[in-house]
Amino acid sequence: MNKIRDGRVFSLVHLTWNDPTTNLTSIVNFPTRIVDKSITRIDNIFIEGTRNYTIKPHINGLSDHDAQILTIFNFFVPIVNSDSYYIRSINRNTIAEFQLQLSWERWDEVFIKNDVNSIFNNFLNIYLRYYHSSFIKNEAKQQHNNK
Repeated sequence: MNKIRDGRVFSLVHLTWNDPTTNLTSIVNFPTRIVDKSITRIDNIFIEGTRNYTIKPHINGLSDHDAQILTIFNFFVPIVNSDSYYIRSINRNTIAEFQLQLSWERWDEVFIKNDVNSIFNNFLNIYLRYYHSSFIKNEAKQQHNNK
């Protein structure tokens, strides 16, 4: 399959992936990354094969990877009947506290490693520690109007 972009012709191998055990199908059929003389379809979305959907590229110019816009039609999510839910308090004060905590972090634990997975995991642990301490999760009850 050949694609033309910015007056250049690129050759793209069309690969599909279907897994009959999970009923998942790869649905991205356009290139998601174009640089110099290379065009690839490395960003993909897997969806249940029986869904009615549309997918299209969105070139945003922010990265060498184009975004994908997926629209799923007739998608129903079961409603869980629960009297309580959780909410986080996110406001100017809690955001300021979160930023202050991050600014005082030394980040030595992150940058002392050479392995990208260890670096990411250390970063995420620090980030989540401050996130959970700044934006406390509280349980709230639904109000029932019985008239």
